[in-house]
Amino acid sequence: MTMSFSPRATVDALAPAMRRAAEIARDLEGRVANRPKAGERSPVKAALTAADTAVQETLLRALLEIAPSLALEAEEDTPSVAAFASEGEARVVVDPIDGTLRFFLEALGPYSILMGLAVRDVYQVAHVALPREGVFIDAVRGEGARMASGEAAPVRAEVRVDGSRVLISHDLPGAAVEVLLEAGLSVAPASGGAISVAPLLPGVCGGLRFMPGGSVSVRGRIGALASREAGARVCGADGSPFPEDICAPRSTLLVAADDETLATLREAAVAAQRA
Repeated sequence: MTMSFSPRATVDALAPAMRRAAEIARDLEGRVANRPKAGERSPVKAALTAADTAVQETLLRALLEIAPSLALEAEEDTPSVAAFASEGEARVVVDPIDGTLRFFLEALGPYSILMGLAVRDVYQVAHVALPREGVFIDAVRGEGARMASGEAAPVRAEVRVDGSRVLISHDLPGAAVEVLLEAGLSVAPASGGAISVAPLLPGVCGGLRFMPGGSVSVRGRIGALASREAGARVCGADGSPFPEDICAPRSTLLVAADDETLATLREAAVAAQRA
């Protein structure tokens, strides 16, 4: 498939829909109940609310207006999904609310809205919204990342060493948490999408996503493009670059503002793997 539009044009065209989706999610916080999906292995995977479906439909309707020929990989089965192909060289990946149970319903940390455009299994475009924090991040491969807060226009995002907070997976083993605390860092649980852009956020120097016995999902890698484009270290547990191929299995994603933070995250990742 040959794209008839530019990645930058796609980012700009979808930005208003991301803002509308974030407004919907915020409006529905505390007003919707969990309607668990059948057949999922865990309560986290099964969690579903009216917010998930409303947000996804907002994004898909906007996508249909600008790029109806793209393939789609969507988290939820909403009405507009049927209008897209399920396979193709270029596909949009959507997670309407990443962290529905722990972070949207239980409010343990930032949840996220994720949308990425992958071509031949490599992300070219990333959109990440943190509705509760009012943060919007987008990126185009090779063209940098941008960030906006509230109603402000987006500005170029560049990673700076700012603060000592690390966003971590909700179930990161205690041994790994101890490594971070002993290094003088503070920790806070967050959705995978928030973790993937952690070094871009005020007061946050890194993020550690750990999926014991599994792999960081295709959706959970969307924000890694933005972190890379902003100059962050984006690595696996061994310190090697996290794979660009969105299907390459990896159980650990580390994102850091500087080499010192990355070294500490690697120590914590080793402790997590041994736990």
